[in-house]
Amino acid sequence: MTITTQFIKNIDHLTNSLLKVTTPAPREVWQGVLERDKEGLVTQTPAWIDCICASGPYEDASRLYEFKGGRQLILPMVRRKGVPGFLNTEASMPYAWGMGGLVGAQPIQTEEVANVIADLSSRSVLRTLIRPNPRHGPVWAAAAQMRDIITIPRSAHVLDLEGGFDHVWNQCFHSTTRRNVRKANRSDLVVESDTTGKLVSDFYNLFQKSLDRWANQQNEPLLLARWRGQRRDPIHKFQRMAEVLGEACRIWVARISDQPVAAILVLQGTNAHYTRGAMNKELAGPTRANDLLHQLAIQEACRAGCRYYHMGESGESDSLANFKEKFGARPYNYAEYRLERLPVTNADHKIRTLVKQLIGFKDI
Repeated sequence: MTITTQFIKNIDHLTNSLLKVTTPAPREVWQGVLERDKEGLVTQTPAWIDCICASGPYEDASRLYEFKGGRQLILPMVRRKGVPGFLNTEASMPYAWGMGGLVGAQPIQTEEVANVIADLSSRSVLRTLIRPNPRHGPVWAAAAQMRDIITIPRSAHVLDLEGGFDHVWNQCFHSTTRRNVRKANRSDLVVESDTTGKLVSDFYNLFQKSLDRWANQQNEPLLLARWRGQRRDPIHKFQRMAEVLGEACRIWVARISDQPVAAILVLQGTNAHYTRGAMNKELAGPTRANDLLHQLAIQEACRAGCRYYHMGESGESDSLANFKEKFGARPYNYAEYRLERLPVTNADHKIRTLVKQLIGFKDI
């Protein structure tokens, strides 16, 4: 793989604190920065880039930024393989591949983010997409004010695990959640967790059931919902995750009489990130299986020394936000950022809005 180093000299839209940019980011430097980043996520690791590239036509486009004083930041990123730069999209991360954004050994500064945005703005690619760690939202928002950049508001929930599981259980979990977990433990549920990939098929079967349920709730044609869901999240995607990530990819499955009723997928490294969930609602709901699965995943994250348990996007769903907040998770309003040479986002939004109107789609 060719590594390109760009030295920054006399470019008026960059401050003189940024010295050079290297792409792709050298893996040993990247890993060293990650090991010192207390906010780091599995989706910001070299292994995650390898998952993306193994699952589709992507290649590593990560960037190492070096500043005066020796500070280093990594922007994990991929681009479409074989597409000319002026037609290509670089993303941190691509749609349905989680959070990207900057990784740093020290807290990220607004000026540094502004330098990164300026560097990306100077490139000749068609689009650059950045979806940062939600906890970095204020820094990115402050830096984005300095640039002409498209901002897509988002909301996610994160649970602080400081104090360990006993503290989280007693002080963070709502009494309703503790009661639901106790009910689940008294039921006939049997829970299994695995990091080898053997539970991928159980998870995916539940995921397909969830697609049908979501289609009904959203008034979406069933075949369209299945096509969209399986195109976004084909089974081989999760198989590759298990193969490449190993211990960092854990699937939890709850069963009744050997029948899977609920499953969650958690990426666990420096911090934990619940990234997918699926269930048979008729069987999982009465047993409170989802509460039990998250309780066990949170307990495991605490045992592993994680500081945060990310619970993912909540959008505008009050019920989803309420479920997460009863575990003690806090909402973080942040944004996804897009740099475009053509108005792709605007055109895409108009097309999607028209299609939704035609089919009577209901956002949930």
